[in-house]
Amino acid sequence: MTLQNKVAIVTGGGRDIGRACVMALAEAGAAVAINYHSSGEGAESAVAEIEAAGGRALAMQGDMTDAGDVAALVARTVEAFGGLDILVNNTGGLVARKTMAEMDLDHWTTVMDLNLTSTWHAVKTALPHLRAGGAIINVASQAGRDGGGPGSVAYATSKGAVMTMTRGLAKELGPDIRVNAINPGMIDTDFHNIFTKDAVRTNVANATPLKREGRPAEIGDLVAYLASDRSSFVNGACIDVNGGLVFS
Repeated sequence: MTLQNKVAIVTGGGRDIGRACVMALAEAGAAVAINYHSSGEGAESAVAEIEAAGGRALAMQGDMTDAGDVAALVARTVEAFGGLDILVNNTGGLVARKTMAEMDLDHWTTVMDLNLTSTWHAVKTALPHLRAGGAIINVASQAGRDGGGPGSVAYATSKGAVMTMTRGLAKELGPDIRVNAINPGMIDTDFHNIFTKDAVRTNVANATPLKREGRPAEIGDLVAYLASDRSSFVNGACIDVNGGLVFS
């Protein structure tokens, strides 16, 4: 795959899946703008690695639920690299596990804004700058397929909405821009370090035909493929990456 002369933005690119997407896109030749909220060290180290390998990258802190921060990120990217071809919407999170009985409106709104509205802001702001032949890749979740684990109704709902948004955008933005989503299952990330018990992770891994968790780089490689012309007839897809645990 080659992404030479392409420019990408990765939101939430300072750690785990986001950082893996950054490195895969850069390895394929893209210039990458890395948004981060609190993972500045990971974002800056990614810039250093990319530049040491002869690539181009920048890191910029910002809240992707804030329209001003999103606009600043897109403007700086276009100014620094001369355009925009790829948008990877990776910003998101569970925030906390809350059942419907425990959940208040603030929690619901926070999760929706973090996972869904952030994607809306990024697409809305980037769209006027995306060049023909470009690609948008949204990071959804297996939870959007199966409702998620205990206490994740808000998260699962938001990720299901990201999948629906992906399909709608794919119809609306073709033929100039392709839009696809990735639905990661159990990937070895801080998300599960924080929110998933070790015993649950072990049980899920053992129940998976490949008998392990996924690796962030395996998501990054798929993102690079979906950003490239190698996937030129893939549009509106929501691709499950879970080692065969569940199927769409």
